[in-house]
Amino acid sequence: MMTPNESPRWRESACPGEERLVGALNEAEGPAMMNDLEYLGAELKGARERAGLSQRQFATGTGVSQSYVSKVENGSLIPSEEFASRCDLVLGTDGLYERMRARVVERGHPSWFAPYAKLEKQAEEIFFYSVWALPGLLQTEEYARAIFQAANPDQSEDWVAHQVRSRMARKEILAGKNPPTLWVVVQEAALHNRVGGSRVMREQLLFLLEMAEMPRVTILVLPFSAGAPAATDAFIRLRLRDGRGIVYAETALGGQMSESPDQVALAERRSDLLRAEALSPRESIRLLKKIAKGMQSDDED
Repeated sequence: MMTPNESPRWRESACPGEERLVGALNEAEGPAMMNDLEYLGAELKGARERAGLSQRQFATGTGVSQSYVSKVENGSLIPSEEFASRCDLVLGTDGLYERMRARVVERGHPSWFAPYAKLEKQAEEIFFYSVWALPGLLQTEEYARAIFQAANPDQSEDWVAHQVRSRMARKEILAGKNPPTLWVVVQEAALHNRVGGSRVMREQLLFLLEMAEMPRVTILVLPFSAGAPAATDAFIRLRLRDGRGIVYAETALGGQMSESPDQVALAERRSDLLRAEALSPRESIRLLKKIAKGMQSDDED
């Protein structure tokens, strides 16, 4: 088992970000640098302050609330196209923020995911329930690439490569000095689904086994024999270090995030039921090894 201070083999040092826009927007997200959305927010805040405007004054000038400006500046909200245009008008920046916003949407996380990605870094505990695909935090590079390619067949290789880099960079939260506690309940079907082929999937399962050795990571398998599960759709529940609870779920139409106490409480109850229905950690590891071994035999045939 790894010690709390030991880094898993997937961890690589973050490359130092460049100061200018193009460099920052081409770097993957990581703990030592701003992501695309945070960079946009920091640039906007700096420009506003250099113009001598308070958040309230800037909000009035751009036709939004002060809260809206605050969320954009701290990198927790992707600005609307109209707001970006008004920023350029108020600050006299000749389309800069419209271009920055377009670059964020093109290169970064989907607009519905960016706020979640920011909150994930603040989590004390993360609970994943996965149905057909494994959680992004536990995906190998090749598995993630196969997922993005299958879901986005019309996108370029550069676009796919950027998404994969961003997803891999998210793993850094598990290798920090104070990583979150991570609970994963995964449907057995997701372990048999040969994303990327037998070799890629076998390596993915071996990676899960490696991650399960980390001190704060628990991976549980919900077997076929469990019958109808307590939840049919995948979801993520966060407990932040400030005590807040967050529920996030993705659909074909995008992602939905809620801080509603009722929604969070429902997710907590379902999390408890799913953990109770799943195999024990030891039994889950045994099943993971068995499935991985079966895929190796298939490759040899």
